[in-house]
Formats: sequence, C-alpha cells, structure tokens
Amino acid sequence: MEQYQLQLLQTVAVIAFLLIIKVLLRFIVNNIVLKFHFAPERKRIISKIINLLIFLVGIILLTAIWGVDSQQVTLYITSALTILGVGFFAQWSILSNLTSSMILFFNHPVHIGGRIKILDKDYPIEGVVENISLFFMYIRTENNGLVTIPNTIVLQKTIALEDDRPEE
Repeated sequence: MEQYQLQLLQTVAVIAFLLIIKVLLRFIVNNIVLKFHFAPERKRIISKIINLLIFLVGIILLTAIWGVDSQQVTLYITSALTILGVGFFAQWSILSNLTSSMILFFNHPVHIGGRIKILDKDYPIEGVVENISLFFMYIRTENNGLVTIPNTIVLQKTIALEDDRPEE
C-alpha cells in the first residue's frame, strides 16, 4: 500500500509541476503577443504546440513513475516513430514548416496586416499578410488574389517590409 501512496504523491507532484510550467509558458506567450501585437491565431497555434510538448513530457514522466515496462514503452515509441518517420520522409517539409512557424512567431518582424514584398527573381510577390498558420502564410495581392506560401519559403527568401504599425 505504501508503494502506491508514493507513486500517487509523485504523480500529483508531476502534474502540479507541469501545470505550473504551462501557466508560466502561457504568461510568457501572452506577453510576447501583447508586446509585438501578434494575432490571436498565432497565439493559439503556439499554445497548441506547447500543450502537446507538456503532454508528452507528462506521459513520459508518469510511465517512469508507475513502472511501466520500459521495453514495452520503447517498442511502442519505436513503432510510432517509425510510422511518423516514414510519413515525415515522404513530407519532410511538414516538420520544417512547423519549425518555421515557431521562428516566425517569436523572431520575425512579419505580422498580420503588414505589407510585404517577397524579392524573388522568378516570381516576386507583393501584398498584405492575411494570416500566418502552422504551415503557410497567406498574402492578399494588389489584384485581390490570395497567395499561399509555405513558412519555410518566407524564412528562405529576402522580404521587404512596409510596416504601417505605430511606433511604441
């Protein structure tokens, strides 16, 4: 009986720790969103990614606490990663676009509603950023066309910004 009490106590401690981490990260993301005037959609996307990572860490810690057979967990994780690996190998740009969306959120001056010009020799694009999702940036052109660009391309190409936001 005492063993289960220790495991329950450790489980409660892990859950409390992860909730505190979640609250702190939410506070940090909210401050970044307010400081840089990011759209609520971007905040929602980043929050989903953070929640997924916290969930995965929680699952790993709880399986260790409750003594789940490590060979069984390793077999399950290896199988899942193999399936994901095949999927990502077929669509490797998915992982790249997810990483790019995180970089765009935290470190790039492009914002929704801002005018940009992508300086590409073969196909230059100019317009207003309508949305930035997990995988794509949507740009409304002068002739009211909607151009969808993968986030990795946004980071790879040279971009001219015409920022119309007021200075802080």
